[in-house]
Amino acid sequence: MTAAGEKLIKEHKYDASNIKILEGLEAVRKRPDMYIGDRGSGGLHHLVYEVLDNSIDEALAGYCDNVTVHIQVDGSCTIEDNGRGIPVELHKEAKTSALEVVLTTLHAGGKFDSDSYKVAGGLHGVGVSVVNALSEWLEADVYRDGKHYHFECIRGAAKGRVKKIGASDKRGTKISFKPDEEIFGDAEFGYDTLLKRIREMAYLSGGLQITFMDDRNDKKEVFKFDDGIRAFVKHLNEGKETLHKDVIFFARQDNEAMLSCEVAMQYNNGYTENVLVFANNIRNIDGGTHLSGFRTALTRTMNYYAKNNNLLKNGQVTTGDDLREGLTAVVAVKLADPHFEAQTKVRLTNPEVGSFVETTINEQLGHYLEEHPAEAKRILNKAIQAAAAR
Repeated sequence: MTAAGEKLIKEHKYDASNIKILEGLEAVRKRPDMYIGDRGSGGLHHLVYEVLDNSIDEALAGYCDNVTVHIQVDGSCTIEDNGRGIPVELHKEAKTSALEVVLTTLHAGGKFDSDSYKVAGGLHGVGVSVVNALSEWLEADVYRDGKHYHFECIRGAAKGRVKKIGASDKRGTKISFKPDEEIFGDAEFGYDTLLKRIREMAYLSGGLQITFMDDRNDKKEVFKFDDGIRAFVKHLNEGKETLHKDVIFFARQDNEAMLSCEVAMQYNNGYTENVLVFANNIRNIDGGTHLSGFRTALTRTMNYYAKNNNLLKNGQVTTGDDLREGLTAVVAVKLADPHFEAQTKVRLTNPEVGSFVETTINEQLGHYLEEHPAEAKRILNKAIQAAAAR
């Protein structure tokens, strides 16, 4: 895992006592749009992301370094990781296996127990129960404590009890499911859509290996980026002329507040702003407090440097839009209790994140500009030209 996030986790046991139950599963099939956004392509792919996010959370927690996503010819999907494995022992409240609870109970999961996941993507816990509810069938294989366990469901309902298959030296969780045609019609997984998201997750989880296989076209891709979001920004700027060679990178973490931030940025000679923001590896397409904090600090810090170094002439003023022209950046925050505007997590609303990112940029971007005057001048001259062209 990348530097800013790796120390946020403390070692804790992960067993049935960590699984918290909030409510039942009945509503999901009746109103799937509430949980996955829609019944079309977007909702279909959201099923994969929900399961993948759980594996990524195991990586964030420091227990997983290998994930495989496999699309089969029949349109089913299998996602496997080498994490701790979903707990299988008896759950005291439910009087059944914790694995069955996680898969068949809405809003049940380890993410409600802060000792199990110090940072996690889910607002509402483990989304695999939603995937189960909207699948024709789902099978779970858990490799844990030297044993292999198997559990099957049909349209969200348990087909039987969790079975112990035998001994195994593997560890982790494998979830296989086939989206229900009654919900999604003839919608199919898009190779390019999944490839883009999986590559994105690998960039955000520096050091994690994610393998993507699609039997429909016999394609296989393996992603592992030790440089994390710096490599992501380089990828986004491929084929473009950049104003400075190296990607600017900032990182900060507060262990007490369970909050960390990584920012990678590089300017190109284009006119478009391309800033991607993520909370616990989930893309927030409508932005949020981390984006507003980044923009506010960028504008303030750049203008402060420009004025102090006499780069602005005759009362010139550079706006935020001017200063973000040609900017490619990735802002990734990790926090223990993320709040989003919607189930699909499109906008982050935690106010403390905005001030945390803002402080990070104010301090570290200011230092960068002072220590790299040539790069600073090129970046600011571009913004000044943009202001003059308005």
